[in-house]
Amino acid sequence: MYTLADFRVNWWAGAFSGQARGKLKHADLTLLWSSVTGHSPETKLRRLVVWVTGASSGIGEELAYQLAKCGSRLVLSARREDELNRVKRCCLERSNLKEEDILVLPLDLLQRTSHADKAKAAVQYFGHIDVLINNGGRSQRSLFEETSLDVYQALMELNVLGTISITKHVLPYMTQRGSGSIVTVSSIAGLVGAPLSTGYAASKHALQGFFNSLRIELTEYPNILISTVCPGPVQSQIVHNAFTEELNKPVNAPGLQEHKMATSRCVRLMLVGIANGVKEMWIAKQPFLFVYYAWQYVPTFALFLTSKLGRRRVENFRTGLDADATYFTKAKRS
Repeated sequence: MYTLADFRVNWWAGAFSGQARGKLKHADLTLLWSSVTGHSPETKLRRLVVWVTGASSGIGEELAYQLAKCGSRLVLSARREDELNRVKRCCLERSNLKEEDILVLPLDLLQRTSHADKAKAAVQYFGHIDVLINNGGRSQRSLFEETSLDVYQALMELNVLGTISITKHVLPYMTQRGSGSIVTVSSIAGLVGAPLSTGYAASKHALQGFFNSLRIELTEYPNILISTVCPGPVQSQIVHNAFTEELNKPVNAPGLQEHKMATSRCVRLMLVGIANGVKEMWIAKQPFLFVYYAWQYVPTFALFLTSKLGRRRVENFRTGLDADATYFTKAKRS
């Protein structure tokens, strides 16, 4: 539970300069406290069976590498089997895992009728699943008034129903054992409004509501963790693969990446949160971390601020500029 004290301490922490500031400003106070005083992922996640969806690139790929270094046994899933095999080879090269410690399990989140068999295959291979990380999904880069309803349907089918389906088929194995962790990668857009991402934000808000409700339903299973991760902008391929105004139209200009958080830093904080049972993780560079807290405690001010910044982002998008880079620069100055 976040309190006003969390807000004050985190805001105070952001005032530090140098190395301390760089470390303190990347996550909410609960997660930061766990990173300082809690269990290390190398200790808590060693030999656990972790199933990662969306493991062929971006956050999912980095999760595979860091989990391998922690000694976790892995189930790697995504649509592209060749890319999953590449990730598996890299995991073996970077860790002490054996060939049999990593299962490549191709998976399409849209093919929901296959999900029961996929979950059964993972359990049969390792005997159980300790952690499911729902990371698969796509983003969006388009204006609502120009976007086909087919895009909104695709976002909901993939990001929401695909994630719920995998969870539904894995959870019974965890309740039978009485333990496990289901970790879902949401987004800053799961907590606040995001211009050019109305459908994506809607899908992430839906996931927040679903897993917050599921967590309460599972109170009789205190050893099952339901956790959501809300990253801000992270260096990955998510923008390159984003939906636009039409289903099969690619993104014209994905934009620059250097202003975003390093994927390795984001994933490290995620693993700290998983190792310490953090139920909701806010992971972002400033000023986005401040925006999280503003929406939580002073929503009227947050609406004013984000509307001002969002208008500039939409204007840049319409004129063909790098919407993200100019948006972030303006935000830092505000």
